[in-house]
Amino acid sequence: MQKISFADLALLPPLQTALQESGYVHPTPIQEQAIPAVLEGHDILGIAQTGTGKTAAFCLPILQIIATNRWSREARRPAALILTPTRELAIQIHESLETYGKHLRLKHAVIFGGVGQGPQVKALQSGCDVLVATPGRLLDLIQQRFLSLDRVQIFVLDEADRMLDMGFMQDIRRILPLLPKKTHNLFFSATMPTEIQKLANTILKDPKKIEVTPASTTVEKIDQSVLFVDKKDKLSLLLHLLKDRQLRKVLVFVQMKHGANRVVEKLEKNGVSTAAIHGNKSQGARQRAIEHFASGQIRVLVATDIASRGIDIDGITHVINLELPHLPESYVHRIGRTARAGTDGQAISLCGAEERSFLYAIEKTTRQQIRVVTDQPFHSESVAKSSIMSVGKAKAAIEGQRDSRGGGRHQRGRRPPGRRGGPSSAASASHPSGPRGPSGGNSSRSSGSAPSARGPAKPAPKKSFFGLFKRPEDKKS
Repeated sequence: MQKISFADLALLPPLQTALQESGYVHPTPIQEQAIPAVLEGHDILGIAQTGTGKTAAFCLPILQIIATNRWSREARRPAALILTPTRELAIQIHESLETYGKHLRLKHAVIFGGVGQGPQVKALQSGCDVLVATPGRLLDLIQQRFLSLDRVQIFVLDEADRMLDMGFMQDIRRILPLLPKKTHNLFFSATMPTEIQKLANTILKDPKKIEVTPASTTVEKIDQSVLFVDKKDKLSLLLHLLKDRQLRKVLVFVQMKHGANRVVEKLEKNGVSTAAIHGNKSQGARQRAIEHFASGQIRVLVATDIASRGIDIDGITHVINLELPHLPESYVHRIGRTARAGTDGQAISLCGAEERSFLYAIEKTTRQQIRVVTDQPFHSESVAKSSIMSVGKAKAAIEGQRDSRGGGRHQRGRRPPGRRGGPSSAASASHPSGPRGPSGGNSSRSSGSAPSARGPAKPAPKKSFFGLFKRPEDKKS
């Protein structure tokens, strides 16, 4: 089947010219489906993983609708609002609007926190057709009466699941009543947890659903691998990996801000050009780091999950999870920074014993078994063995976390002596590379702790195996 081109879509000549000048020929699947639907006036529920081209899927038709309708421009009252969770993503969407709309006589503005509001207020006062905003700064400027949403004709909620992860749902609920009752609504999300589905149901009216990949699956072109290593050896293993010059443009993810700074210090001491991006960095410092990484001035960018969305940089060859994320969805967003626009990419995860439940949850959510690499100098047999054992135990730990939040159905206790192996160990021995995901291994009940002949099970000691699997909220993020 022959691919369609942007020329086959009913886009205005100025937009076609801008696309040609930017080298864009063929739309991605979500662009191919969403652009005509938006132009026809449908509300859109777009479900697509990061890196699939969602930005152009809504920017291009929005520009065309505004240019065609020729709505008058008014100060402080935009015709279209694009709401997005991070300042990095807001900046990149604004840049996309400038690129696609450079031959149209439209004005765009972007507002976000972390910088002075003066220039942003000035841009609003001079009038804009399309406003890109993060929730906090948007509400601040509305409260100061520098901005009104009463004239918005098109509303886009982008990266809705990330809004949920970052705690913006209350802000969104405050913003929605400020919009006109009749708006053209476009809703995009990489995953659809229950709360996000409920939000979509309140915003959208008879939407056209566009789902280009199953929720929470990873890009097929990404080669994923996991290396078992003791926590103390992780930085040494990272340096070992970076000796390979094929790792040309590398994005390294860590959990916490101070951890990112520590990694940068270690890499710089060993001659690796590096910068960090996280919440404690000023907007200027973050933007410079992204620009230097994009241009190749630095080889490694170290980031916390604030950057797992919103970094859209071509040519990232590798994503390395120095620390595994607590949420499987974050893993999907992280590794989606590579293999963009149809290119190949690699995702490498360094997994310690204490992260085993996170790895199991990732494999279960993505429905993929991640390849284990043992041919590396810091391979930890003890971590690997504990990981192999945990097909059933990791599942039990995850379910135990869930139970403990809801009052608990299962009471975990110490196993009777002589029953450490059990069916799950026998199953894992035939599969040394780790868990098989939802269809492999044994049920957690098969390795549960039944009462022994010696009497009732005793409470588990603080340093039991299950103590390794802490709830995500027990760790700082």
